Amino acid sequence: MKARKSTNDSNENLKEIEEKCSQLQQSVQSLEEKLSNLEDENHVLRQKALSASPKGSRTSIVRTFSEKYSGVLALADSERKPVFESPTPSKLIAPFSHGLSESRRSKLTAERHHISSVENYEFLARCIKEDFGFIDGKPLAACIIYRCLLHWHAFDSERTAIFDCIIEGINEVLKDGDENSTLPYWLSNASALLCLLQRNLRLNGFLTTNSQRSISSGLHGRVIHGVKSPFRFIGFEDGLSHMEARYPAILFKQQLTACVEKIFGLIRDNLKKELSPLLNSCIQAPKAGRHSGKSSRSPGGISQQAHSSQWESIITFLDSLLGHLRKNLVPSFFIRKLITQVFSFINISLFNSLLLRRECCTFSNGEYVKSGLAELEKWIVAATEEYAGTSWHELNYIRQAVGFLVIHQKRKKSLEEIMQDLCPALTVRQIYRISTMYWDDKYGTQSVSNEVVARMREILNKDNQNLTSNSFLLDDDLSIPFSTEDIDMAIPMIDPSNIAIPECLKDNPCAQFLVQLQK
Repeated sequence: MKARKSTNDSNENLKEIEEKCSQLQQSVQSLEEKLSNLEDENHVLRQKALSASPKGSRTSIVRTFSEKYSGVLALADSERKPVFESPTPSKLIAPFSHGLSESRRSKLTAERHHISSVENYEFLARCIKEDFGFIDGKPLAACIIYRCLLHWHAFDSERTAIFDCIIEGINEVLKDGDENSTLPYWLSNASALLCLLQRNLRLNGFLTTNSQRSISSGLHGRVIHGVKSPFRFIGFEDGLSHMEARYPAILFKQQLTACVEKIFGLIRDNLKKELSPLLNSCIQAPKAGRHSGKSSRSPGGISQQAHSSQWESIITFLDSLLGHLRKNLVPSFFIRKLITQVFSFINISLFNSLLLRRECCTFSNGEYVKSGLAELEKWIVAATEEYAGTSWHELNYIRQAVGFLVIHQKRKKSLEEIMQDLCPALTVRQIYRISTMYWDDKYGTQSVSNEVVARMREILNKDNQNLTSNSFLLDDDLSIPFSTEDIDMAIPMIDPSNIAIPECLKDNPCAQFLVQLQK
């Protein structure tokens, strides 16, 4: 009986303990929710205090970020260096077994890290907004941003908002800045930053070929030459590191690639808009000299002056383009791509206008356009292949079409001679269009023979039956003519470790680690 009574008492005690534990768990959960709410309220109050302080007058980029990402800037784990990792609410709650002082200490640490995060972002926003220029061929903004992300361990953070704010900051500057200077400047900086990521981030345990080579040579250098740089003790090779990239860093690399493509596309589209009205005035010879062969060649004639001014505007445009790109140290890889696409657009615009307007398909107009193309050829030669690339080849269609307009004795040419020797790039439909629209306003000569025209019609009728495209116009290529790998292979290696800090940043607390590295 005593044993049974003791067992019953024990069961009752266990039930009471379980009930008390359940109540304690509910109390703990309730307290955690209250603490979480208090943290949120304190966070809002801190934001209001910051916006009311002198720092509240910072740029719109900073305000936008603070409002949008304020919930992910605070940190709790004081032992962890990644400043921009966003904690879960449970990380902000100190264990109750450690007492109230531990909880306060944790909250103070979180507040301190939050303030540091805001200051770091303001520093990055300044690097994005201001033009720091270039020193020793290095884009300073890209190098400083990369060094900061490296120092703050942003690349190995599981959760971070810093990459989003960089992309948004760049987009904001692109939207509000001067197109002629801002776009080339950020094409240089964004591509440099992209190359640094491409060459130094380890994705899923693998490095790019260049990075693997760099690591191998680095290890060899350590054995043979000893330690030359203090960074080598912590995984750096002359200031560069090869770190395992987390998902946010990989996503940032993709966003930066899209940003470079966007900037390239904006520059190209702006160039086309500026160039279109100039080309419209260059496709047709000035009226004063179209019907007078001798006066059109007169050095002092009106038509010669008009001709000079029309094509000189194109040359001036190209000079200005190359000057802006080189001033902002845009890599020659991008300059070649841009200028090549500009000449491709010139080719398409002039060729399509020629085939759409009968008044342009004349002998004298062919001479006029041919003389203008000769000026473009001189510019390409002067710019050198480093910057102009294959630009002369891009003008193939208009060059061959103009060559057909100015050739004598067209009636003696067979279709094979025209297709193989005179106009190998043109289709039969395009040759037929030019041949049937051509008229000689200067010497009164005739176009190709009736036999050649009949053969071309026969070919075109067969093409129509085979549902072949009947368009004789050229399409503008709107694609981006490069990949991330192309950029990585074409742009020279950039060492961000040895950079000169702008004087305006040397007193900034966030830049002190960069100042120390210079000493």
